[in-house]
Amino acid sequence: MSFPNSPRVLKGALVGIDPATPIPTVIIFQYNPDTLTRTLKPRAPGGDAARSEVQRLTGPPEETIKVDVEIDATDQLEKNDAIAGSLGIYPQLSALEILVYPKSALVIANTALLAAGTIEIIPPAAPLTLFIWGAKRILPVRITDFSITEEAHDQALNPIRAKVGLGLRVLSTNDFSVTDPGYYVFLAHQVVKETVSVVGTVSDLTAVAGSNVRLL
Repeated sequence: MSFPNSPRVLKGALVGIDPATPIPTVIIFQYNPDTLTRTLKPRAPGGDAARSEVQRLTGPPEETIKVDVEIDATDQLEKNDAIAGSLGIYPQLSALEILVYPKSALVIANTALLAAGTIEIIPPAAPLTLFIWGAKRILPVRITDFSITEEAHDQALNPIRAKVGLGLRVLSTNDFSVTDPGYYVFLAHQVVKETVSVVGTVSDLTAVAGSNVRLL
């Protein structure tokens, strides 16, 4: 049951952008995860750094994200959705998995180059993957680990309910060249974070000043 005056909740998503493919891979989370675990490790000089260097930062922190995503075809099956009826949630799982696969066309091309005697083959690049968690958090990431627990299947053994555990490493300006779009995606994220932190600081200072005035 939906309530007309309830706020519209934004959905989290993963987006894969490949310059060689005109259509990006978009995976919108069917249900927003209940929890999202973020770990930040500051980048600083090593233990033998000079005293003058001990407070320096060598770049943005190394940030990792852990999140569990649930995918369920129950609603679509109740509405007789043709895709869910014939494939279950296999298309959604495939869209997620393909983010960590090299493109088959590049694999075939590299195989042909090896057969032709090419000595050095450059491994295919992964698409630029963005983790979107609201308008203020759009982050370039690399998927570091991936687990899928298929919890139910249809009569053709297509998965119809699954839980996906994702480990993500945020890619920062330390990881991209200055000509890479990911560099500017992360930089924009950092600017937004700095702006929001100033808003919070001003709000806290105003609250403290107000309470001191009342005490006087």
